[in-house]
Amino acid sequence: MEDSIPRKLWENPRPEATQLWKFMQADYESVYRFSFNRRSDFWRHAFEYFPITYEGDVPSPVVDESARMDSIPKWFQGVKLNFAENILFCGDKQGRPVKVPGKDDNKIACVQVREGSFNEPIKHITWKELREKVGQLAQAMRLHGVQKGDRVAVVASTSLDTLTVFLAVTSLGGIFSSSSTDMATKGILDRLLQVKPKFLFMDDTAVYNGKRIDLRPKIQEIVKGMKSVPVFEGAVSQPRFPSSPADVSGVSRCQTWDTFVSVAPSSELIFERVEFSDPFLVVYSSGTTGTPKCITHCVGGVVLNGHKEGRLHREIDHTSIQLQYTTTGWIMYLASVQALLVGARMIMYDGSPFVPNMKNFIRLCGQEEVTHLGISPRYLQTLQMNNLIPKQLTDLSRLKVVTSTGMVLSDALFEWFYDVGFPPSVQLDNISGGTDLAGAFGTGNPILPVYVGGCQSISLGMAVSVFDQTIEGGKGIKGKEVADGVPGELVCTAAFPTMPIKFWGDESGQRYFSSYFEKYDDCWTHGDFIMIHPVTKQVIFLGRADGVLNPSGVRFGSAEIYSIIDANFSEEIADSICVGQRRPKDEDESVILFLLMKPGKKFTPDIVRRVKESIKKEASPRHVPKYIFETPEIPTTVNLKKVELPVKQIVSGKIIKPSGTLANPGSLDYYYQFAKDENLVTEPRAKL
Repeated sequence: MEDSIPRKLWENPRPEATQLWKFMQADYESVYRFSFNRRSDFWRHAFEYFPITYEGDVPSPVVDESARMDSIPKWFQGVKLNFAENILFCGDKQGRPVKVPGKDDNKIACVQVREGSFNEPIKHITWKELREKVGQLAQAMRLHGVQKGDRVAVVASTSLDTLTVFLAVTSLGGIFSSSSTDMATKGILDRLLQVKPKFLFMDDTAVYNGKRIDLRPKIQEIVKGMKSVPVFEGAVSQPRFPSSPADVSGVSRCQTWDTFVSVAPSSELIFERVEFSDPFLVVYSSGTTGTPKCITHCVGGVVLNGHKEGRLHREIDHTSIQLQYTTTGWIMYLASVQALLVGARMIMYDGSPFVPNMKNFIRLCGQEEVTHLGISPRYLQTLQMNNLIPKQLTDLSRLKVVTSTGMVLSDALFEWFYDVGFPPSVQLDNISGGTDLAGAFGTGNPILPVYVGGCQSISLGMAVSVFDQTIEGGKGIKGKEVADGVPGELVCTAAFPTMPIKFWGDESGQRYFSSYFEKYDDCWTHGDFIMIHPVTKQVIFLGRADGVLNPSGVRFGSAEIYSIIDANFSEEIADSICVGQRRPKDEDESVILFLLMKPGKKFTPDIVRRVKESIKKEASPRHVPKYIFETPEIPTTVNLKKVELPVKQIVSGKIIKPSGTLANPGSLDYYYQFAKDENLVTEPRAKL
């Protein structure tokens, strides 16, 4: 890569006023090096710096730095804490719970917004009301037998009830797990049959895109599917419309929320503090290539890292108001809840951001005076494609930070964000990490400039390197670091507090080991194809490592192709998916690009020619796909992540079983024809 510096889009006029500046007392590069070269000292300082509620003596060292990373070393042994207690209270310098700063009884803690917010009132909940609601449900759970280590699952929307379940079960030392209601029953059972919850809390109704969906049949299907789990005691229906809850008397082993809670004698909060490394949360891999991995996170790591990322990297404090668009089935739901750690206001949005129109969601940001907005590149792309300009639609003067995650953010969208869409004072935080680490590797940074492309910096405490991807790896094989500016595999070379403590049900630990440590000795391999810019030190994500395109030995990421398509063809092409094809008989890999045309736009030989010319001009002749076809649909997960690997496997001659996490599993059928030579010679018409 050339050493040219990309265009600077944003810079903080007062970096010395940020929490990160006050925390680090040095330049960022020095503090970053300190954070993993002396990680015990760094994480101890962070733990004592943040207002965390805990008991016990903070050890020194807080982790055995000589332990192998793949041994999953324990952190802060002897320290006990509780997730819900740290959400509902802050800690003083001795770790004792207090309500201030930012968690006073009458201060708004969270806001519940339903789709459209036009026929259901927006609900504001104070810290006192939240504490009482959590206390009442926790008391009921205790009388229903929920105790430390028990799993309680939720299949529901981002609502006050869901948040209450999360905090109630973790207040008891239990383990929380959530899925969204739009997942197929099979996908939900693929999760629940592994974690074996004692109770399932589930919405009785869903509303999305203007449609009202009765979920009682799905509750019954799930309860029936759980009959082989002895510890499962039944379902509890969460009323989507509290004034008219659905009648669940015909659903076996299901009771209403009110019935379940009616046994609670009071709303007194009693917290079960657990070891720093004890489990409190199970999240899931996408499961697009098999049974989802049940990634189990510890309470201490998530609390500590939540403070670090929220306060230092995203400049969130008790005056902030955060709106993160997410479902409960995505790790960003946890990120949304973590805002409460610092006393920020959490806005819970349930439904489509485009109902009743595309302007309503962004206007909500102005109405609720949002300071931190979390969205995906797909949302920004939709605004751009429909010529909607947020700064013209509402007052965004309070908005400070917009985070984008879930897929690679194209250079064109970076430019549109600042040139057209949002006020120039807003920091665009492109972040990447995810479910596996309950945090970020590449993240925002309030004291560094925002340049076009990539993430501003590596997150503190994360020893990220880029390894030569051409080294096959294997048992005992050490990775080789490449120079800045050279693409390669994202790895982490030192332990961090939010490493999963295990995969639930993976008693031998083999699945955990093979997921992260099989390729390079004693080194976490994350599965992303990245590059560190040699001048700005941005972390540039080029795609998934298993989706790296490799025609004739030339390696590049699919994101490079998507960026060119987005920048040059946004008026004609709605979306695209680019994969490599190598069937057993093929000596080399071929690149296939599928285009989803915008309504009213036709797929023609001319657009194929123009796409190839643009890729040749802006990348290189070797980046040009061998084949370009039209597609009627791009496969995505329910979180709208583009899914490349199943398409790559299908066009390479494999027959796969669609995952329950796919939003549109039937979309895969179209791609099987491209495994045949005759369909590669003659470009078939899309089956629209």
